[in-house]
Amino acid sequence: METSFLPTTLPTAKPLPAFRTHIGAASIRPQQRPRRSTIRAAITRGRKEETVATVREQLEGCYLLAGIKYEGLTVKQLQGIRDALPETCSLLVAKNTLVGKAIEGTPWEALKPCMKGMNAWLFVHTEEVPTALKPYRAFQKEERVEENNDFVGAVFEGKFYGPGDFKTLETMPSRSEVYATLLGALQGPATSLVATLQAPARDVVAVLSAYVRKLEEEAGAA
Repeated sequence: METSFLPTTLPTAKPLPAFRTHIGAASIRPQQRPRRSTIRAAITRGRKEETVATVREQLEGCYLLAGIKYEGLTVKQLQGIRDALPETCSLLVAKNTLVGKAIEGTPWEALKPCMKGMNAWLFVHTEEVPTALKPYRAFQKEERVEENNDFVGAVFEGKFYGPGDFKTLETMPSRSEVYATLLGALQGPATSLVATLQAPARDVVAVLSAYVRKLEEEAGAA
């Protein structure tokens, strides 16, 4: 009986061929992202344009624009000023260059001489200018900042008013006061009427307009 035996030595296995991958250099490079400096520049530019647009929007229907030196004031103090202002007024903190760009080519451009330092801008959308300025004057006295945080200038009816001229703005008669004066003159001697008509044109026009409206309302009611 024949017996067969398996060979004692197994054949050596051949190594498998190495698997090679061919990947282009471009495909393994990380995707380039926009530089942070570019993003920041775009955001900054967008904010500047937004500020200029806001200033121009505030100038619509504005009777007076005044600058206030706010260096040293806290955010809480600025908010307190805003809260004390009439609803017809707005306080905006913006760079001089941006405000200058917004008022360029307009009557408000007369305000440029006072565009130095850190300023906040008071937009007055009412003819009652003295009433609009009183809250900040009260704040100055209360916080004792009359010297360091005063008005730097204002433009009213296209004319520039420096810090020393604000008394004129703050003592302007209100519409009701001018109206009462002219109404009294119309009902009194001719000399009183002549004296009243010699007042600044803006006061006379304002009173006459109010008087005409009053007559129209009375006529309509009748």
